[in-house]
Amino acid sequence: MKRLIDRVRKRLLRGSNPLATRIFELTDLYPKSMHLYELAFTHSSARVGLEDGLHKSNERLEYLGDAVLDLVVADVLFRRFPYRDEGFLTNMRSKVVNTQFLDTLARELGLDKMLQHTAGNRRNETSKNMNADVFEAFLGAIYLDQGYPRTYHFICNRILTPFVDLEELTITDHNYKSRLVEWAQRNGKRISFEVENRFERSRKGKITVRVLLDGQTVAKATDSSRKMAEQNAAAYFLEQKLGKDPV
Repeated sequence: MKRLIDRVRKRLLRGSNPLATRIFELTDLYPKSMHLYELAFTHSSARVGLEDGLHKSNERLEYLGDAVLDLVVADVLFRRFPYRDEGFLTNMRSKVVNTQFLDTLARELGLDKMLQHTAGNRRNETSKNMNADVFEAFLGAIYLDQGYPRTYHFICNRILTPFVDLEELTITDHNYKSRLVEWAQRNGKRISFEVENRFERSRKGKITVRVLLDGQTVAKATDSSRKMAEQNAAAYFLEQKLGKDPV
């Protein structure tokens, strides 16, 4: 019966909205509310104006998708590691739910190519933050369109199973900040981390942190917490500036 339903859905999608076809290919779910997915792939830089003067972009869906992803990953970790404490579970979740990894997932799924943003962006390319945001917005759209059980199934079977080795993560050191500090100490360098928007947060409530090497800014990153922003900025410096694999 499922195969028959899938064939019918594919026939319905054939020749229809290319985005609907792509959504089906990614999720194996028939999209019911296409406006949600169209919104998920609309970056704030390309936001659409409404008659009442407001604008629409994927920011609200990103907020929702971030919460859904946190819940699903927390649930999976809670069940997989029944005897580990809260600190371990929190650390493990941060290894999965972070800008670096979500950027990788967005690129693996091709979401970065589907994102609509201003042509004024440098060569119309997406950044790591933009990719992470669109991934979360995509999850938010799936959640509203399909409900929690199907979203949970999608994250577990299409994201965590093929892309995340939880057992390997338990022994992987993702403390990029500590590694960067150690590198600086070995090389006689002075490293510091500074909050760029200390007195005001961005519209989305995120914090931007700069990495200063001997007083000069060498990297920066934005995230929902200072801790994660520092880790992402340190990882960027290690990977891009020093040529070291942050993993």
